[in-house]
Amino acid sequence: MTSRLFRPTLIALAVSLGTVTAGMASAAEPMDHSMHSSAAAPAADEAQPASTTKPSSAKQYGGEGAPMDHAAMGHGAMQSTQSGQMGAMDHSKMDQGGAQDAPRTTSRTPIPVLTDADREAAFPPLAGHAVHDDAINSFFLLDQLEYQAADEGSVLSWDASGWIGGDIDRLWLRSEGERTNGVTEDAEIQALWGHSIGPWWDVVGGVRQDFKPSSPQTWAAFGLQGMALYAFEAEATAFIGENGQTAARLEGDYDILLTNRLILQPTAEVNFYGKNDPARGIGSGLANTEVGLRLRYEIRREFAPYIGVTWNRAYGNTADLLREEGGDVSEARFVAGIRMWF
Repeated sequence: MTSRLFRPTLIALAVSLGTVTAGMASAAEPMDHSMHSSAAAPAADEAQPASTTKPSSAKQYGGEGAPMDHAAMGHGAMQSTQSGQMGAMDHSKMDQGGAQDAPRTTSRTPIPVLTDADREAAFPPLAGHAVHDDAINSFFLLDQLEYQAADEGSVLSWDASGWIGGDIDRLWLRSEGERTNGVTEDAEIQALWGHSIGPWWDVVGGVRQDFKPSSPQTWAAFGLQGMALYAFEAEATAFIGENGQTAARLEGDYDILLTNRLILQPTAEVNFYGKNDPARGIGSGLANTEVGLRLRYEIRREFAPYIGVTWNRAYGNTADLLREEGGDVSEARFVAGIRMWF
C-alpha cells in the first residue's frame, strides 16, 4: 500500500525534470558553433568509448593543442588562385638570354665619317694664333757682373750669354773674363749656332775666340746645353784649338728659391786641357775648378743685386805652373754684383 502512495509522487518528479531539461535545451539553441573548427568534435566524441574524457572547452574553441581546420578558413581557394595565376605566366616567352649576350660593338644609329670640312667647321682658325716657329726673338742675360776681393787686388768679373732666333734654331753668344787691378787677365767670346733636339736640350756648334791671356787664340767649339733633371742649367762644351790643343768645359748652376724674391744660386765650373801650354799657364789634364754660392734679391725679375763667395783651385800641371809664377793654388773670394736680363 505504501508503494502505491509513492508512485504518483515519482511520476510528478519525472515530469518536472523533463520540463527543466527541455527548457535548458531551448536556451542553448541560439548559440551557433558551426563556424568553429571543433564543430565535428561532438560527432567524434560520440564514437569514442565512454571512458574517454572529452576535451575542455578551451581546446574546443582554439585553445592550446586544438587542431586548426584550414579548409574552413578558405586557404584552399587562395592557393588555387595563386597557382592559377602562376600557371598563367608563360616563362618560355621571357627573353632571359639578353643579359648574357656579348656587349654591342656597333652603334644602333650609324655615325657618319668625320671629314675635313667637319673639323674646320668645329675648329675654325683664329686670327693671331698662328705658329710662332718662324718668329724672331732675342734674349740677353748678364748672369754675373761682380766685384771680387782677390789676394792680388780687386777683380772685375763678368759672365754673359744671349741668343737670337726662333724656337728651333738660334744664334748663341757667350762671353766671360776678368780684369785685375784694371788689367784684363782673361777674356773670351763664343759664337755658336744652336739647334733644339728636345724641349730641354740644344746642340751647339761654332767658334771661340780667346783674347787673353797671352796672344789671341781661336777654337772650334761644339757641345750640348740645356736643363738637367728639370732644374739644373748645364753646359758641356768641347774645343779644338790651334796647334792641336784640345779642351773641355763643364758648367752648371741651380736656383734655390728661399722666397719668391730671395734666391740662393750654387754654381760650378770645371776645365780640362789636352796638353801643356806654358805660355798661357795651362797644364794637361784637370786644370782648375771654380765653385760659387751667391744670394740675390730680385727687386724686379729683370734686375737683382747679390752677394756671395767663390773658391778657385788649380790642379796637376796647371798648379805647378802657377807655383812657379808665385801664385796661389787655391783662393777664396768675397763677391758682390748684379744680375740682369732683357
